[in-house]
Amino acid sequence: MKNKYRITSERLNFREITEEDFHSVYNILKDKEIMYAWGHGFSEDETQEWIKKNRIRYKSEGYSYFFVTEKKTGNFIGLIGPLIENIDGKKYIGVAYILDKKYWGFGYATEGVKACIKYSFDILKANKVIAEIRPENVNSYKVAERAGMKVEGKFVKVYKGENMLHLIYSILKENRNK
Repeated sequence: MKNKYRITSERLNFREITEEDFHSVYNILKDKEIMYAWGHGFSEDETQEWIKKNRIRYKSEGYSYFFVTEKKTGNFIGLIGPLIENIDGKKYIGVAYILDKKYWGFGYATEGVKACIKYSFDILKANKVIAEIRPENVNSYKVAERAGMKVEGKFVKVYKGENMLHLIYSILKENRNK
């Protein structure tokens, strides 16, 4: 049988999100504090649509957010993965992360982002990996920095009619072990 995990790290397993994961995913996406970067918690319908879009990305792009669990306990900790980011009409491989609040502060986001960066360079053959982060999201940009990423610019993303300033963090393949 094929290994169901796409990525593994020291403490984490990453697999594709399924429709059966709805309640676990919804419990995170409905939380306004966790979903700060989107400006709102997701409804049940928005969560179902979000899962559907990620399932489509697996088929069309080969990857997207993954359902991440602790190896030791099997507990669901959040959603982390590489995905296509579109900035001003140009596509990049990015990393994104949404963790359940009860798992904040344990280094899981940093470990997950590092694993996704490695996957992006080694498997997806990227030369650069980015992360889009709201400037006020201090915890998120600290994760990017701990993963070796640096600010390279900024842009305004329009989401639901709202202009949202984002910093662009990046790491180049040749700089990943520095």
